[in-house]
Amino acid sequence: MKVIPITRIDHTETDSCGEDSGEVPKLALPLTRRSLLRGSGLLLGTLAAGSTLSLLAPSRAWALELKTLSTAEGTTLMKMGRVLYPHSKLPDAVYALLAKDLDAAASGDAATATQLRSGIADLDKAAGGNFAKATAARQLAAVKSLEGTPFFATVRGKCVTSLYDNDMAFAAFGYPGSSWEKGGYITRGFQDLKWLPAPSLAASPPPWMG
Repeated sequence: MKVIPITRIDHTETDSCGEDSGEVPKLALPLTRRSLLRGSGLLLGTLAAGSTLSLLAPSRAWALELKTLSTAEGTTLMKMGRVLYPHSKLPDAVYALLAKDLDAAASGDAATATQLRSGIADLDKAAGGNFAKATAARQLAAVKSLEGTPFFATVRGKCVTSLYDNDMAFAAFGYPGSSWEKGGYITRGFQDLKWLPAPSLAASPPPWMG
C-alpha cells in the first residue's frame, strides 16, 4: 500500500499552485518507510474513494508523523477537533493537521506538552475512559465539560488555522484560493464563485441610474 504524508503546499512556488484555472493541483507527497519510523506517534488513514481529495492525492492512504505526542494522544486531538468544528466534507486527513500543529507546539515548549497531555487525560476521564472511542454524545459532553480551561482554548484556537488554512480544506470546500497575487478576482472571474451558492436576484440592489 502506498502511503502519503499530510503536508501543506508551499504557496511561494506559484508556478505549481494551479490557481490560474481555479483548480487545486495534484498533491505530490512522497514518504519513505524510514521517515515513518522517526516520530513518537503516527496517525494513519484512508481517503474515501471518489472524494475530492482522493482524486487530487497520489494515493488514498495517508500518514502523519508526530514528534512528541503519542498516536493515542494525536487521535484524541483529531476527535476533539471534529467535535469543536464538525464538517462532513472534511476527512480525518484534514483534522490530522490539527494534531500535527499541536504536536509541533508541544515539541517546542514543555509547558504546552504538559497542558495537552493533562487535557487529553481529562477528556478521557470525562468520556468514561477513552475519549476517542466514546460515543458522539459522550464526546460532546466531555468537550463541553472542559470549556473555559486553557487546554480547551489552546485546541480551539489552533483549529481556526489548522483546519481551514490549508489546500486540502480548500479543495474539500471548493475554494479556489487566494487571488490578490494574480491580479485579484476582477481579472480572474469576478462572478465565478463556484464554491458559493448563486445569490438570488432580490439580494442585488437595482442599478444606479444617476
